[in-house]
Amino acid sequence: MLHYALIMLAAGLGIPVLAALNAGLGQHIGSPVAAGVVLFIVAFSAALLLCLFTGPQPLALVATAPKHFLLAGLLVAFYVLSITHVAPHFGVGNAVFFVLLGQLVSAAAIDHFGLFGAQVSPLSLGRAGGIALMAAGVWMTQAVG
Repeated sequence: MLHYALIMLAAGLGIPVLAALNAGLGQHIGSPVAAGVVLFIVAFSAALLLCLFTGPQPLALVATAPKHFLLAGLLVAFYVLSITHVAPHFGVGNAVFFVLLGQLVSAAAIDHFGLFGAQVSPLSLGRAGGIALMAAGVWMTQAVG
């Protein structure tokens, strides 16, 4: 379990870096949308290479997957394009704060209802309190100067 936590910690560390770098690229080239396109080309290339090295056979199964699973790509596009546009005007920290707040709410709902095949983990009073404390802590990192 520790290795899963470390992988996700690394992913979390990367999100603000991604936001700052892509926002900078968007500002430099004058288009957050074009910066998003560049990001997706680089990300697609990296994912494709990894897929080719680990075995591309699962790609053949995509055609049989439930179509709503493909909406994840739209959510990634929305995240990247929105943070690339918003971060230069709102600040990376503020933008990521609201992303984290949205993640806390969404994750709690997904777990509570077992949405999209997730393991059911009911929202208890203690868990809701923990989420509220996390949200307050994230808010304090931005509000307290």
